[in-house]
Order: sequence, then C-alpha cells, then structure tokens
Amino acid sequence: MSTPKGYTLTQIALHWGVFLLVVLQFIFGDNIGLAWRSLAREGTFEPNALVFGHIAGGILILLLVVWRMAIKARRGAPALPAHEPAWMKAAANGTHLALYALLILMAISGGMAWFGGQGWAAEVHDEFLKPAIILLVVLHVLGALYQQFVLKSDVMTRMGKPE
Repeated sequence: MSTPKGYTLTQIALHWGVFLLVVLQFIFGDNIGLAWRSLAREGTFEPNALVFGHIAGGILILLLVVWRMAIKARRGAPALPAHEPAWMKAAANGTHLALYALLILMAISGGMAWFGGQGWAAEVHDEFLKPAIILLVVLHVLGALYQQFVLKSDVMTRMGKPE
C-alpha cells in the first residue's frame, strides 16, 4: 500500500463530523447526567429530545470512529512531515490512537451506564474519560496550530482539502 498524500473527502467529513458530534455531546451532556441521576434515585426520568440525542450521538460517534479507523487501516494516512522530530511524530501518533480509544471507550461506558445500569461505568465515563478527551482534543488542536504557524507545514491544510 502506498502512502497517500492527503485525505479523501470521506475521511475529512468523518473527522469534522465526529468533532461536531463530540462538541454537541459536551454542550448538551448535562441533560443525560440529570436523567441518569433521576433514574438512579427514583427509577424514572423525564424523557426529552436532548437525552435521546445524547444517546444517539454517542452511538453515531462510535460508528463513525470505527468507519474512520477502517478507512485508515485500508487506505493509510498521509505521512507526517519528514523534517518533523521523531518525538513529535510519536506524540501525534499517540494522540490520535488515544483519541480513537477514548471515543470508543466513551461510547461503550455510556452504553453500559445507561442501558446496563452500571454506576461505575457512568463514573468512569464522566470523571475520567470526559476530561481525558478534553485534554487530548486540546493537545490535538495545539499540535495542529503549531504545525501550521510555527513549522509552516501543510498538516492542517490536508484536513480541509481532499486529495
């Protein structure tokens, strides 16, 4: 398999689609927390579109991440800039791998909590995975900005313009 020079339109759409869904999950996530606590205390909750939207969003994120990983496994990804230090390449690859893993674990733990009533999964979901994803997204964005404005590479451009 040859190394592609850029990303396909599908890969770019999946990247930004997952990003948008994750942002929406964080913005509207309080509703699922309130519903979870009500369900745990009273055995019931007030159904609303934001609760079901959060559940559907988590399932959709899981499916899109798996799809994105399948494309990457089949097609590959563009190489990082040749002049980039080895530690920076390792950090970029590690951040991407950790983001994929955390997004998958977030969906699984959310499902275990909501559908399986596993309180420990809700705790892991909210107390560990949520801040870890925020940290990795911040690192990912800072890395992309560093590539663009300090190293003057085309790394950011590749995620906006299909090959």
